[in-house]
Amino acid sequence: MILTMDIGNTNIKTALFDGKEMFKYWRMSTSITSTSDEYGVRLASMFAHEGVPMDVVEGIIVSSVVPPINFTIEHMLQNYFGRTPLLVAPGVKTGINIRYENPRELGSDRIANAVAAYEEYGGPTIFIDFGTATTFGVVDETGAFLGGTICPGIKLSSEALVTGTAKLPRFELTRPDTVIGRSTLSNLQSGMYYGYVGLVRNIVRKIKQELDKEALVVATGGLALMIAEESKVIDKLDGLLTLKGLRLIYERNRTEG
Repeated sequence: MILTMDIGNTNIKTALFDGKEMFKYWRMSTSITSTSDEYGVRLASMFAHEGVPMDVVEGIIVSSVVPPINFTIEHMLQNYFGRTPLLVAPGVKTGINIRYENPRELGSDRIANAVAAYEEYGGPTIFIDFGTATTFGVVDETGAFLGGTICPGIKLSSEALVTGTAKLPRFELTRPDTVIGRSTLSNLQSGMYYGYVGLVRNIVRKIKQELDKEALVVATGGLALMIAEESKVIDKLDGLLTLKGLRLIYERNRTEG
């Protein structure tokens, strides 16, 4: 089985794949202060809880947008699984043409999303990842990654709003019934939710204009469902898009490397 690990700014998502099928899926918080043993014990307990022996792991692939944690995670995987992970970095075979001015600037999670989006849905496809940052990416009909857009994530935006003001309270991110709020809380929820829906709609519209053709829109990430319900521009929800892409990249490097 192949263990895939997507290290984000807020969470680390991991999935165990048996061939093309996802066998198990776990999440844990990202912490740059945790040691390799702390991460190892957490992961070992998750395997034990599901009754899965750790020696079923034949290979490991990791994408990370948190460089300070990479050595810790690599050290943990070597100690607890006896495997040196494949890190998604320049030089790794992806099977797609990356048309970025400087491909080294491109986040490994976005590369994995592009790989999975084209493999699963073809092209042109617009893929949106609702994480700490919300990223938009585009693959064309040949599978080339054309580029995209990066915006503050909705949780990050709401946190900045309440920490940067003196009187606004923290609030739950939820879909309010009306745009016109009648309390400070409903004003905050309305502005954040409907404002973000408008952001997604407009960026998707502008991308399609630049492509000059219709494109499928796929969304992943924790808040994808909530935004998809109102925006009406998201065609598919795929919560495992990044991890699927990592599995594909691992297979391409194993068979071609």
